[in-house]
Amino acid sequence: MVDGVSNLPQLVMGPMVRRADAGRVCFQFVTTEPCQYRIEFKGVETFSSLESIQLGQQLYLNFINVMPVSGQFAVDSLIYYSLHDEEKSLDLSSYCYERAESPAFVIPNRLDRILHGSCRNPHHPAKDSLVAADNWQNDQRQSLNAGADLLLLSGDQIYADDVAGPMLLAIEKVISLFGVFQEPALDLDLPEEYEQQLYQRHLHLPKVPWQKRSKFGVGYWLKKDEPHFSSLKAENHLIHFQEFIALYLLNFSAVTWQLIEFESIECPALAPKYANLFKLEKDALVGFAKGLQSVERLFANVSTLMMFDDHDVTDDWNLTAGWEQAIYQHPASRRIVNNGLISYWLMQGIGNDAGDNSLSLLPSFKQSLQQQSWHFKDFDKLILNFNHWHYELNTIPKVVVLDTRTHRWRNEQNFNEPSGLLDWERLTELEESLLSHDKVIIVSPAPVFGVKSIEAIQAIFNFCGQPLLVDVENWMAHEGSAKKLLDTFRREDTPKETLILSGDVHYSFCFSVQKRFGKHKNRIWQLTASGIKNEFPRKLINVLDKLDSILYAPKSPLNFFTKRWQMEVDKHQTIGEGQKYLVSNAAISLIELNDGLLAKYELIHADNQITEFDLNDN
Repeated sequence: MVDGVSNLPQLVMGPMVRRADAGRVCFQFVTTEPCQYRIEFKGVETFSSLESIQLGQQLYLNFINVMPVSGQFAVDSLIYYSLHDEEKSLDLSSYCYERAESPAFVIPNRLDRILHGSCRNPHHPAKDSLVAADNWQNDQRQSLNAGADLLLLSGDQIYADDVAGPMLLAIEKVISLFGVFQEPALDLDLPEEYEQQLYQRHLHLPKVPWQKRSKFGVGYWLKKDEPHFSSLKAENHLIHFQEFIALYLLNFSAVTWQLIEFESIECPALAPKYANLFKLEKDALVGFAKGLQSVERLFANVSTLMMFDDHDVTDDWNLTAGWEQAIYQHPASRRIVNNGLISYWLMQGIGNDAGDNSLSLLPSFKQSLQQQSWHFKDFDKLILNFNHWHYELNTIPKVVVLDTRTHRWRNEQNFNEPSGLLDWERLTELEESLLSHDKVIIVSPAPVFGVKSIEAIQAIFNFCGQPLLVDVENWMAHEGSAKKLLDTFRREDTPKETLILSGDVHYSFCFSVQKRFGKHKNRIWQLTASGIKNEFPRKLINVLDKLDSILYAPKSPLNFFTKRWQMEVDKHQTIGEGQKYLVSNAAISLIELNDGLLAKYELIHADNQITEFDLNDN
């Protein structure tokens, strides 16, 4: 029993369908006690293996891999499943679509429809587009269609650096409720009570003393210490491992919100500015929690794969070599970043490869638990050296998911210059992955072909020595990685059609790209969908949209000053009234393919409205 709670439900989160291949399907779920669950497929003889990871006194993260007894599972058709313990079948009615007796999913082989999105901030005022995606999927099932073959989430599934005040108090309750195992307190001089930490944590996070800052920077002369963590919203930044685990539960589990009775949480004594902010954040979180049952239903009915971006750990994660140097040389900062990466491995990474490479870390992780307390000193070396966050799907078209955070091409001459998103070795591996295929889908958390006017503004800030201020995370910011990537796309033996799915930027757009010279007729589609529950300021994005159209029109000479001048980039407008190129309206994207070629690109907005891009040549 934890804190007087003895009647916790056994199933807290899931089942979530993760990696689904013809030879094996991985399911992920969380329970409050050890279980011997098994999953059965309707009409198919199977066997399964269960891996259970204890994270608290009453908290177990579980993975079930289901395999066929003979042959392979059927692909591209619905598979209905049920969840059983040793004695009985569990009630999964809340995970079923209308008129369905059990949840069902597709093992994708020939991809026809993909849901893709990124950037899901629980306390952003926008509604959760995953709820709209679930509504769409339900409508498809009623029309006797399977719906989406795959759900791809390409970054910022959680916001560890941008945490609402009420969320921090909810995290405290979750840790207590499930008895989440904790790590020793860090040397940060934090107040003991969470209420006293509200909107104050950034004051206690490590900083670079102004005396050690560059004399060429303004901060030195202002005698201003520089925070290690560059997030502008770090007032409630996650610190401890148990906090990351609790936040994942609050992002993916409707039951967790009910158990902690979130709506009864009251605002403590705060300054008026923070008291008003607390109320606004709480209202947004109440709406977020109400939609989570629909989100869990979606996860139970479509194979869901993920990749981290910076906010899954912290803003600007590994953006520059200087950032890395400051963080990893300080024990508390290093501990916070490693906690984010370890929690990602558990809650997102293992399901991406069904444990093929990721579970090799598990024995050492379990040894880190000593007398119900985490001691990660030895495990940190393994998690930082782990080299398999990226993965591929052998579907048609092939899907290549890039890790653009831990294989950075560092600028050795200037540690404050942005690092390339991939180093030479990984770019070479990417090139090899593309060459033997006619059609390929690349998942890159940051757009490869971004908005030129915005990249120009970022370049100006970078020139002024402030790359962290405007998140200089674009592929073209690093000369070496930009040249290698563009050279790959210009090769004669690259795919005829490449789709790049990206997020990160909090607005959505559709660009098509072809090289200006050469006989090889290849086309690259840059499809950017961001965010699921986040938005770029709309007035500002409209100004930048017009500015980009004026400065970088097709015949503008400014195009010749960009690194990608040998690539012809065409922008595609939305269809209907109020046409625009850049859309800042919370959404998840729907990509429809016809024999591997892009047939339709739409945005499903949080209010269930649809925006479609015109794919015709301009």
